[in-house]
Amino acid sequence: MCLGIPGRIIEINGFVARVDVAGAMKEADLRLMQEARPGDFVIIHAGFAIEKVDEAKARDTLDLIKEIAGK
Repeated sequence: MCLGIPGRIIEINGFVARVDVAGAMKEADLRLMQEARPGDFVIIHAGFAIEKVDEAKARDTLDLIKEIAGK
């Protein structure tokens, strides 16, 4: 099973974005989503940003992941 996790782009340097994923800072490759901008919510899978999502959908998904993880 593969899981994409949403996060908000904080900053972009070249093709690498620093992304806030539920308070944890991660790096994501933007070569598949070169239109992404700081402030956008994106789905990260295998280190790549693969889809832009709206904030409500991102927060719903993060809440569901927290619920499954028991947090």
